[in-house]
Amino acid sequence: MNDDKIIFHAGSVGEIIEELEKIKPGLEGRINATPENVDSGLAKLVLTLIELIRKLMEKQAMRRIEGDTLTDDQIENLGETLMKLENKMEELKKIFNLTDKDLNLNLGPLGDLM
Repeated sequence: MNDDKIIFHAGSVGEIIEELEKIKPGLEGRINATPENVDSGLAKLVLTLIELIRKLMEKQAMRRIEGDTLTDDQIENLGETLMKLENKMEELKKIFNLTDKDLNLNLGPLGDLM
């Protein structure tokens, strides 16, 4: 007897539909890349990741500023860098016709990405 088997019970059609309805909102925000829109889909994915990292960097910068671990010059350089990154993100969103809403993916039960 093999104890490594996974037994799967799909349930009734009604139960399956109910489960699909629960995850439906998460499917609407997903990236849907096709041969016709692969550039836009890839840009959306990359810019979403960059936006997430940018927001994490901003939060870390604020922690460091509030913790007095940076010099005035470091704070100025950090602020300038984050402003340039934000400006570049706005420029790229315009090029690929994307909005902030487009970059905010729904992760289902985990909520929105940003």
